Amino acid sequence: MGTSNAKARSAERRARVEEMRRAEQASERRARLLTLGAATVILAGLVGGGWFLFAAAEDKEEAKAAPVKGVKSWSKLTQNHVTAKVDYPMSPPVGGDHNQVWVNCDKQVYTKAVPNENAVHGLEHGAVWITYNDKASEADVSRLTDTVEKTTYTFMSPYEDQTSPVVLNAWGKQLKVDSASDARVQRFLDKYVQGEQTPEPGAACTGGMTP
Repeated sequence: MGTSNAKARSAERRARVEEMRRAEQASERRARLLTLGAATVILAGLVGGGWFLFAAAEDKEEAKAAPVKGVKSWSKLTQNHVTAKVDYPMSPPVGGDHNQVWVNCDKQVYTKAVPNENAVHGLEHGAVWITYNDKASEADVSRLTDTVEKTTYTFMSPYEDQTSPVVLNAWGKQLKVDSASDARVQRFLDKYVQGEQTPEPGAACTGGMTP
């Protein structure tokens, strides 16, 4: 009788041990599956995020390469430093001889006109100069101000001697628009701020003169 009870207790212990072993194995399998699932999600996110960044960079490069409708171009512009006033063939000027001191042109908003000769030197360094006259609305001026204040290598100033309310100027490039909301404004900035037309890419836009 005693032997039978001992055998029963032993079998019961083995059953409990086996049940505990199966439960532990099941727990380990769940942990492995969770880890694998998390790793898969992270990897998918990294791949997806990397592809998104790659696609965004590619789109930006394509946008830079595409022509901006309405842009007028000038070539073979001289780059001599002069001290006298220059009679530029376009208004506002987009290149040619200029003063040896550039106007500060990094996120710079001027509320008064700046000298042509100093502004042109800023264009030589790869800046975009946004000009506006009294036909531009207050909303246009405010929108342009916001854009310039967050865009490196840009500056803006009033310029009465121009035929359109808003004009964007880069070295050898000019775009006239009726409103700051024109989609070509941002496209011009994307293409010509430190663009391929820049005679002196990377040259400073600070450390010059502030009228």
